[in-house]
Amino acid sequence: MQQEIIHVYLMPGMAANPHIFEYIKLPKDQFEIHWLEWMIPNKNETLEAYAKRMIKTYVEHDNVVLLGVSFGGILVQEMSKYTSVRKLFVVSSLKSKHELPKRMKVMKYTKAYKILPTQLVSNIDFLAKYAFGETITKRIELYKKYLSVSDKDYLDWSIKNVIEWEQDAPNADAIYIHGDKDAVFPHSCTGNCIVLKGGTHIMIINKYKWFNENLPKLILE
Repeated sequence: MQQEIIHVYLMPGMAANPHIFEYIKLPKDQFEIHWLEWMIPNKNETLEAYAKRMIKTYVEHDNVVLLGVSFGGILVQEMSKYTSVRKLFVVSSLKSKHELPKRMKVMKYTKAYKILPTQLVSNIDFLAKYAFGETITKRIELYKKYLSVSDKDYLDWSIKNVIEWEQDAPNADAIYIHGDKDAVFPHSCTGNCIVLKGGTHIMIINKYKWFNENLPKLILE
């Protein structure tokens, strides 16, 4: 009797392309990985409408596994409301609006995010700071490889929807995975969360061995 294949959909973080998952490998006799990509949002599109459009465009199976990183983690939490989900993984992201770092809460109440210089999308340092939480040092080639969504409307929409996200409590069905050295969302390690020691905001790239070893067990348990 042929074993059921579990379909695993992976959503990258803000401005990132799905190559951030290039080292994630799961047993092919049990799992099939699908890379999701950011779409350019429609004018005034809500996060709810965007999540529904992502499902309609890309998710071709039932009872899927969703895994999202950073802003992608926020998005998969929204997507899980509108499709059947076997497991939901939220990596290097937020469990609720209460975990926003102070600088983002200030932006929320002052609406300062509306004047961020997202027109400087050719500035890879700007993208790295907001997407990965680091400024450019020796890793410029890494960032050029993984950060490729530079549309101004997309960036404005993404920053707004991170800062204005209204989820009040963690998703009870989600498995939250966070690094204790995450500089973008430093308050997300508390509560019901798997904490990776030494994990940064880009641990899906540099701690991929942990994910390859543990994701199959977490999906099947």
